[in-house]
Amino acid sequence: MRRWMKFAAWREVPEGRWADWRWQVENSICRADALAELLPLSEDERKAIAEVSKVYPMRITPHYLSLVEDLHDPSDPVRLQAVPLPEELDPVGEEDPLDETMDSPVPGLTHRYPDRVLLVTTNFCPTYCRHCTRKRIWCRWEEPDLGEWFRYIRAHPEVRDVLVSGGSPLCLPLAKLEEILKGICEIPHVEVVRLGAREPATLPQRFSDPELLEVLERYSRKLWMVVHFNHPREVTPEAKEAVWKVLRLGIPVLSQTVLLRNVNDSPGIMRELMRRLLAVKVKPYYILHGDPVKGTMHFRTSLGRGNEVMEGLRGHISGLGVPHYMVDLPYGAGKVPVGPNYLLTSGEKMAVFRNYEGLLVAYPLDGKGDEDESQGVSKLLSSGGALVPDGVPRLGRRR
Repeated sequence: MRRWMKFAAWREVPEGRWADWRWQVENSICRADALAELLPLSEDERKAIAEVSKVYPMRITPHYLSLVEDLHDPSDPVRLQAVPLPEELDPVGEEDPLDETMDSPVPGLTHRYPDRVLLVTTNFCPTYCRHCTRKRIWCRWEEPDLGEWFRYIRAHPEVRDVLVSGGSPLCLPLAKLEEILKGICEIPHVEVVRLGAREPATLPQRFSDPELLEVLERYSRKLWMVVHFNHPREVTPEAKEAVWKVLRLGIPVLSQTVLLRNVNDSPGIMRELMRRLLAVKVKPYYILHGDPVKGTMHFRTSLGRGNEVMEGLRGHISGLGVPHYMVDLPYGAGKVPVGPNYLLTSGEKMAVFRNYEGLLVAYPLDGKGDEDESQGVSKLLSSGGALVPDGVPRLGRRR
């Protein structure tokens, strides 16, 4: 049985229409009453969805909603990612905890790391993920000046890597997407252009558009694609076909996953997701700890839980399937890796390691290890804030 047939409203939709990305976008669910025709919502649930949607809009593609297994289960992990909850109106958290705006020398361009910039190209997504770190732009958007972007990047030859993000750049008008890619790829010192894409999970039909594939192929020599999968159920046959079309253009595909409470915060679910990604030739790249973003705090887990998830991967799955577990720090300090500590202690002649099975092993050392004494950390523990080295280039660029 085709997945969409379980919804009475879509039982008469032919397969060809379901596979049309334009039909998927045009028939996306954006209102509580429309969702109530597809999911059995109580009156309280319908009102709550309508109320939250006034602040953080709802948009769900039919494809993504069809991944909900039990239509009566409010805790379904796909439903949790797409259907608004009252917790989104909790005032806790910050709109821009990573200081993207502070690190924007020109609107829409964030220059945080020395050799990389981020471009926020649009506020539109085919499905608005409820855990989105940029919820602040959903209803507040100003068109960026592409010329300003290109001039800035040309004036900074240290920039070798450009991340084209959003929103969803693959849903831009093709002429604009090409203008962006062409403008970046023509800059000689840019070596890598990364395209952020959630579509393989939420709108894989987008890759059935030959015109989109032609645009990507023209710039494929510099392109990488970073996709976003959070649950094994998202790795559908349609997603596999979408990824394969990208790979055939010579574009490598990596995946980012956000650690989400009650969605994927168990070792078994995360292990299955990574296995399915490897099976469709997607390299797991990052597991991102949930950022303290206003409207998303109910999805956050503890670091301890994240470490448990990582211990469920290391040694239990090929190293190809073990991503980096990353925390994006406040003050625009950027991403840092975290994870379980397998080095328990070390001396002059031996170090003691713990392996994935819990086995403790002595490892011989060649020389004496010197331990650097950290300075100033006790101050952070008592008063918070940050220790800032002298001469950080990023801070010099701030407005």
